[in-house]
Amino acid sequence: MIKQILIKDYILIDELVVKFDEKLNVITGETGAGKSIVINAIDIVFAPRVSKEIIKSGCEKALIELTLSYNKNDLDGIFQENGIDLFGEEIVISKEITQNSVRTRVNGTLVNQDFVKMLKDKFIDIHSQNQTYAFLQPKFHINLLDSYAKDSYGEKLNEYKSIFNEYQNLYTELERAKSLSNATENQIEFLKFQINELEEAQINDENEYDNLKNELNILENVEKLKELTGSSYWALNGDEGSVYTTIGLVKTNISKATQLDGKLTSVEENLVVAAEILQEISAALRDYSQNLENDTERLNSVQERIFLLDKLKRKYGNTLTEVMQTYENLKNEYSQIEFSTQNIDELEQKIEAVLRNLNEKAQEISQNRRDYARVLSALIVEKLEKLELPKVRFEIMVEPTELNSNGRDRVEFLISTNVSEDLKPLAKVASGGEISRVMLAIKTIFAQNDDIDTVIFDEIDTGISGRTSQSVADEIVELSNYHQIILITHQAIVASKAAKHFYVTKAQGEDTTQVGFYVLDGENRLKALAELAGGEINEQSMEFARSLVCNAI
Repeated sequence: MIKQILIKDYILIDELVVKFDEKLNVITGETGAGKSIVINAIDIVFAPRVSKEIIKSGCEKALIELTLSYNKNDLDGIFQENGIDLFGEEIVISKEITQNSVRTRVNGTLVNQDFVKMLKDKFIDIHSQNQTYAFLQPKFHINLLDSYAKDSYGEKLNEYKSIFNEYQNLYTELERAKSLSNATENQIEFLKFQINELEEAQINDENEYDNLKNELNILENVEKLKELTGSSYWALNGDEGSVYTTIGLVKTNISKATQLDGKLTSVEENLVVAAEILQEISAALRDYSQNLENDTERLNSVQERIFLLDKLKRKYGNTLTEVMQTYENLKNEYSQIEFSTQNIDELEQKIEAVLRNLNEKAQEISQNRRDYARVLSALIVEKLEKLELPKVRFEIMVEPTELNSNGRDRVEFLISTNVSEDLKPLAKVASGGEISRVMLAIKTIFAQNDDIDTVIFDEIDTGISGRTSQSVADEIVELSNYHQIILITHQAIVASKAAKHFYVTKAQGEDTTQVGFYVLDGENRLKALAELAGGEINEQSMEFARSLVCNAI
């Protein structure tokens, strides 16, 4: 149940707190005053996308905070799993809308849209004009019927959908297997040639190409490398005038100088280290130069290998890593072609078995649908008769169609409101007032059949008057015995039944527009009812308003 809503800097509202009654709440007001503004705000709390245009002009952000009364024990575990605290018997859902972001929190913890949708499904059913449109479209009728009968065959339907998904996957796999098995002999031979070509190359190291290029550079420049490293060795460690001889002389001189001035000790130590390093460098250059050989055979081998790898890279990938991956892909493709031929028969047998299972379950579900279509049709007729449609006929047609994710049924709601007319699709027959009553009938039946706390109607009583208004009012009051009801109405008879009556006004200033949202009681409520009933407040309309309130008690 919705206990209250806080709205701040939203469209034309600076700040508003509305506290709802647990039974019937009605909203009335002048045309264009913004009666839907609070209902829209409730809807926005649960909406997946929100326009930044709802932020009041001149403000940085809008805030909508909904407080729900909580008595659903099945939510305890879900809240714990999501790290959300529970505070007594209240849940606070807040939505903050800025120019750059939209954030939804439950009891102060940020939540995702799936969690918010779960809460809406458990607590609130909002009937809007969009939902009326959906109710009129045949493609949604099967979902309405299944929703009504979910406790009977809902589990069976979910099992069917899971098997149907398996069937689709198997069918896709079969089509792919058939496509692969249709490969021509030339295609298969070419695939085998590619695999053999890569296998003969024996590429095992993705760095081989770079290593070979480096080795080739050495083999092609052996003489130059011998000259450079050999001359460098003699420069370091030759006879007279070599670097090593010179540093030895320097070391001797500094050693003597150190005996005269101890400050040169560190210089002497560094010279000793330098001499050792030069000796190591000299030995390394000597060994490197001596080990270099002109190996024509190895040079030719490396050149041929690089030529082969270059050719494979042009055909199978820019790098050896890509070439190696192509090899794996080709092997996998060839294996699938071999497997597909053997697998087609097996897949066809599996599909045949799954289809038998699907058809059996679809038949059971079809029978369940026909049974519950009669039950729901009878209940809707009963409700519509109470809503001043005494000659109404209503039938939920269930007819066979091709197998699909919902079974093999097409469901459509048919209605006739006059004895002389045949049953026809709901969208083509019903007037605005009749559609409103059909929607109310369906809503009340569904609401009494589920555990939704709050049902919200946005002008469910459009296009009705007189005795019909009284019938609709009685139906809504009956529904409010099971659920909290919030509705916008233009009917004085409906408004007179309210446990709490809200009145909406809109005031225009020079530069501003303000929406007011007030609770009516006493004389103010009588005036609002009189205005609804007669279009103006006079003695006659006030007397009628008093009679409505007396009858409502």
